[in-house]
Amino acid sequence: MLVKKYKSRVVSILNPFKGIYTLEFKSLNGNFKYHPGQFLHLAIDTDYDGSGQWPESRCFSMQSNPGESNIRITYSVKGKFTKLMENYLKMGSEVWLKLPYGDLFSQEHSKVNTAFIAGGTGITPYLSLFTFKDFIQYKNPILYAGFGHRSLNLYSEQLEEAISINKCFRIFLYYQDKDGILDIGAILTNSDLKTSFFISGPPFMIKEFKKYLLANNINENQIRTDNWE
Repeated sequence: MLVKKYKSRVVSILNPFKGIYTLEFKSLNGNFKYHPGQFLHLAIDTDYDGSGQWPESRCFSMQSNPGESNIRITYSVKGKFTKLMENYLKMGSEVWLKLPYGDLFSQEHSKVNTAFIAGGTGITPYLSLFTFKDFIQYKNPILYAGFGHRSLNLYSEQLEEAISINKCFRIFLYYQDKDGILDIGAILTNSDLKTSFFISGPPFMIKEFKKYLLANNINENQIRTDNWE
């Protein structure tokens, strides 16, 4: 799928907690085209006109699915660029999006007992698959998602939609203030040696979980990570 630049407008902003935002963008020059699990580059340079050198940008996983007309992303304010986004982006603001990038779910993997492991907003690339019609192709998929506390789980509606698409979908939610952090050892114990593992979340979590799986006889080609940052 060819990468394309889309001039886009912010049509929705949700700010459920300080420093966390979900943005929805509408394309102003054609329909968005991408696959589940892919990501985009977002640029907010007001002088850019779509030609010439691509301006400063940042990558974000797409939370929406390819069947939706608009694109949603969720981000937390953690640096200079996201702070600029927080200050600049309002309803009606225009930005440039360049997409699609990545091959998270198009890489070869087993669709039987697939384990999706997410830390915090790392769940967002999975939602683009879970809410898409192709999710029915997975047999007994399992989500293990960890959040700092219950109120940070902003995704109940999308997870309910996922269950309506795939009735065999199992979901295990963990809240650090009550349950502690995600336990990769326990996740592996509940899996089998043919399971494909997807890991998305903080870089340290991705690194440590992958290291653990490799040390416990899981082949590297069974481990897929969303670590483009």
